[in-house]
Amino acid sequence: MAVRFGTDGIRGVANEELTPEVATAVGRASARVLGGGPFLVGRDTRWSGPLLQAAVSAGLAAEGCDVTDLGVVPTPALAYLSERRHAPAVVISASHNPYADNGIKVFASGGAKLSEAIERAIEAAVAAGPGPRPPTGRSVGRISADPTGAAEYLDHLRGCVGGRRLDGLRLVVDGANGAASALAPGLFSSLGADVVAVACEPDGANINDACGSTSPELLSEAVVAQRADLGLAFDGDADRLVAVDHTGAVADGDVLLALFALDLDARGLLPGDTVVVTVMTNLGFRMAMTGRGITVTETQVGDRHVLAALEAGGLALGGEQSGHIVFRHLATTGDGILSGLLLADLVARRGEPLAGLTEGLVPRVPQVLTKVAVDDPGRLESAGAVWEVVKEVEADLGPNARVLLRASGTEPVVRVMVEAPDEGQAAAAAARLCQAVEADLGPAARATGD
Repeated sequence: MAVRFGTDGIRGVANEELTPEVATAVGRASARVLGGGPFLVGRDTRWSGPLLQAAVSAGLAAEGCDVTDLGVVPTPALAYLSERRHAPAVVISASHNPYADNGIKVFASGGAKLSEAIERAIEAAVAAGPGPRPPTGRSVGRISADPTGAAEYLDHLRGCVGGRRLDGLRLVVDGANGAASALAPGLFSSLGADVVAVACEPDGANINDACGSTSPELLSEAVVAQRADLGLAFDGDADRLVAVDHTGAVADGDVLLALFALDLDARGLLPGDTVVVTVMTNLGFRMAMTGRGITVTETQVGDRHVLAALEAGGLALGGEQSGHIVFRHLATTGDGILSGLLLADLVARRGEPLAGLTEGLVPRVPQVLTKVAVDDPGRLESAGAVWEVVKEVEADLGPNARVLLRASGTEPVVRVMVEAPDEGQAAAAAARLCQAVEADLGPAARATGD
């Protein structure tokens, strides 16, 4: 049996690629690599979640590990509880993917995403299969439910705003019909906000379906219709945030990160006057930060890489355009609900609408983001014909543009990004690159025997 960690865990179509047998094997392997202590497990609201969570838990228990089942909780809640309880954690979630997909995310004790070396060790342990002497009798791990974990996490979030409240603020909260649905509206209400909840009625199949951070149109319409001050949209496992101002305009991760960076800097809470971003961050963000005396450090895609840079530099803030934002002094991973709470707190403290706070903040360099479906994204690295086209496109666009192709770690796609001074140029270049990827790695290439 073979498994492979991507950018954010192991993913696949539930019960087809990500089967109970695979999940059990990953549970066994995680127990052997990370140690025999107790594990925390949780999941989002997907139809296949209980199936795969049971399989992972069985694998952990089969290796002698006690398992605490926290039920449906956001991924950041598992990370927080992992840090607080000094236990590794496993989350069954495919984040922003459609409901038929699922995934396995593993946190080391302390709440940090696994290093690549530990991921490779777990992959090798899965391939090796179970050991020759499995535990028996009282050495077999026990599985027990703990309904208190979510409340513990919410208490932590309330403490992150220093006793301040949100009275007078009207919010629309979009839970993506995911793990935030049962928690986020009540959290904001408990701090005095007038909350309207949308997409907070999960049925197992509607997670991320035309809602949440990847489809903010629903939130925009609701904010305008409800005459709300602010809208907050999470993804399926609530580690992302996208916001909407009172006019219905969307503020993505780049805009929110810039706003948070300036706010922390003004309060003397931005160590090194530095913020960490990934290669996907818009060039306009870099221009905005440089113009205000804030240094920008760049990493690969993935909040694991952002966190590593934060740790290495003793820094406080980093994030991704997608809405993963890491406040290192408060969390060990991207946390959409925490980010939404801190944004609402910022708006309340400043007494100014989000639209006013973000107007002209990040100059937008035209950016085209698209993707091409392929069977094996890993083949991109050796696709010489594609990289020749990349060189040609870069030469045509000139020095004031940027081109990025990367194999997705969460979906079977190659992601294409082009930034250029002119939107038409960017679109044309992106289309040309997509054609090159499709010709070399896509169905047409397979049909001709490539």
